[in-house]
Amino acid sequence: MEPCYDLIVIGGGPGGYPAAIRAAKAGKRVAVAEAGQLGGTCLNRGCIPTKTLLHTAEIYRQAAHMGEMGLSVQGLAVEMPALLAYKAQVVQTLREGIAAQFKAAKIDLYPCRAQVAGEGRVTLADGRTLSASHILVAAGSAPAPLPVPGLDGSLPGVEDSTSLLNRPALYDHLVIVGGGVIGMEFASLYTSLGRRVTVLEAAGRILPGLDREFSQSLRMVLKKRGAEIFTGAALSRVEQDPAGGLRCFWQSQGKEESVGCDGVLVAVGRRGCAEDAFTPDCRAGLSFQKGYVQVDSQFATPLPGVWAVGDAIGGIQLAHMATAQGYQALRGMFGPEIAPDKDLSTVPSCVYTDPEIASVGLTADEAKAQGIQVAVKKYLMGANGRSVLTNQERGFVKLVAEASTGRLLGAQLLCAHATDIIGEAALAVSQGLTLAQIASTIHPHPTFCEGFGEAAE
Repeated sequence: MEPCYDLIVIGGGPGGYPAAIRAAKAGKRVAVAEAGQLGGTCLNRGCIPTKTLLHTAEIYRQAAHMGEMGLSVQGLAVEMPALLAYKAQVVQTLREGIAAQFKAAKIDLYPCRAQVAGEGRVTLADGRTLSASHILVAAGSAPAPLPVPGLDGSLPGVEDSTSLLNRPALYDHLVIVGGGVIGMEFASLYTSLGRRVTVLEAAGRILPGLDREFSQSLRMVLKKRGAEIFTGAALSRVEQDPAGGLRCFWQSQGKEESVGCDGVLVAVGRRGCAEDAFTPDCRAGLSFQKGYVQVDSQFATPLPGVWAVGDAIGGIQLAHMATAQGYQALRGMFGPEIAPDKDLSTVPSCVYTDPEIASVGLTADEAKAQGIQVAVKKYLMGANGRSVLTNQERGFVKLVAEASTGRLLGAQLLCAHATDIIGEAALAVSQGLTLAQIASTIHPHPTFCEGFGEAAE
């Protein structure tokens, strides 16, 4: 007799496992099917391992410039085997934490591939069938391929973000194809560790989806650290270089240019894995685009009893957004009392470069495009005591408010600990706080978050 559950979750990443734990704690019988490792892309191949390496790289870069602070550092070196072991330890610790929560909540874990086979039915790769009154698809995403000659896997040294994270040695010269969030984080990592980096971005600027000032400031920081950045650069092919290594060719303003390197990172976005989470018969009644399944405003698919969230549906592909969507889906399944209501209109975005970048809400350009008159307040972090004493580079806090009321509409931060400070901005935007209310709040001194209060003055 097939097991019957209140909820089956396909995918053990941030869109799936928090929702599973929440439902189980509410007394529901829950199962999770995960073909890989608990934690999904974020924990195993994305957020956590990337930020672990970036944290280490930041320490390395700071140590290399400790002389002006009166500290002498000798023999500074990157020991990649030890660094990868540390990364693996961090990931394993967090993965074991999820497993412990599953055990405490009595969640059944099926460590294999699963597919929705119809209303209330899930088939496992081992041939078993499970049934449930509700199914949540949180199948995540994978690096998107780029249809360019030489990127088909035939050339050694061509990487995606997953493979580069586990490489046992650093490339001396890395070409990064794609100047988005993933590409810029790896550019920050490699330049901080003293490696040569060349960035090829097809759009007119790096970080094309974020505030223009982020692009300008980060470009200056990375160029100061030795990075070469080419925008409007469309990669045309990658070949084996007769002199050794690889050679990347791109078109720019009608001319072909090239650069030799020993490694290429392809970071041109991601593709959803939702399609593979449904059997062929089920796919016929659903709509997919680039591997993402379409859902309604409550994250329900057209298939009764089946919801989908996170990277499986596209949109804002962030771990915290996936978790929030998972909770909202639970409310649609079991009622509002099962999970907290999340404000999905206010989603902070973080880029873990050095300096960090974080934003929430509207930029000034976005507000003006909507016909909203705005007041923009900006504070340069060069005047911030904590920034000066920790020897930080350029940075700013920018607040965008409605001109008539002073209500905060958005915030853009480029500074140390921006990804921590942005939580305060998200709260202010979500709750409709004004610049006057923010300015009236005492911020501790000396801290980075003082900059947020200063900007509101």
